[in-house]
Amino acid sequence: MSMRVLAFMAHPDDVEFKSAGTLARLKREAGCQIAIATATSGDCGSAVQRPDEIARIRHAEALASAKVLDAEYYCAGCADLFVMYNEENLRRFVEIVRKARPDIVIAPPPMDYMVDHEVCSVLVRTACFGAPIPNFWTADVDPAPPIPAVPYLYYAALVDDKDIYGNPIEPSLVVDITEVQEVKKQMLACHASQRDWLRKHHGIDEYIDSMKRWDAAQGERIGRPAAESFRQHVGHGYPQDDVIAKLLKIDAGRK
Repeated sequence: MSMRVLAFMAHPDDVEFKSAGTLARLKREAGCQIAIATATSGDCGSAVQRPDEIARIRHAEALASAKVLDAEYYCAGCADLFVMYNEENLRRFVEIVRKARPDIVIAPPPMDYMVDHEVCSVLVRTACFGAPIPNFWTADVDPAPPIPAVPYLYYAALVDDKDIYGNPIEPSLVVDITEVQEVKKQMLACHASQRDWLRKHHGIDEYIDSMKRWDAAQGERIGRPAAESFRQHVGHGYPQDDVIAKLLKIDAGRK
């Protein structure tokens, strides 16, 4: 049976920037089934549309992107800047993990430039640990059953490979995505609403080109044109072997 992979990040397009190439390789080379989830629908991602309107637009964009990989898509229903570690959100996150039934989960890094990303990371981590626990209830009506075991957990790389204090963060795994970068580009291009928003709020233009530059910087780690980097969570209770490296046949010397 093929393994199931869930990429669960804070906002629509986060997965596409950080891990879509790796998802594409896992699907193409290892036959993995892919799911994508976000904490929010991106209701603050516009300087023009109202929150409900841009959330509707971005939700549709996320669905279109997931369709490129024939992936499931889930949204936890949080609001931008209100991704809080609380009971309601944790139950939502655990329910999504149980619905997706992943063997492997990719989350945002624990320390990042935006608190939504950081809290989402902790929620995903706890959801992975809690999803197999029978006594953790998520919903009164038709909840998904507990998953059989704690899944593998990986954190996507920071945007500039440095923590909020400027200290460099080294990955435990670098995945060459050169051959699938066009798939990643196609997925990111589905998020058309964000080009104008990022240009206005962050001063970033050339939406796709900025992704390519980030991929190229990661690729320099292994001497390849494009790559994505990760750190594996190997704390108590989580699987310890590097399953993504095994599935993609990545030599230890190139990690």
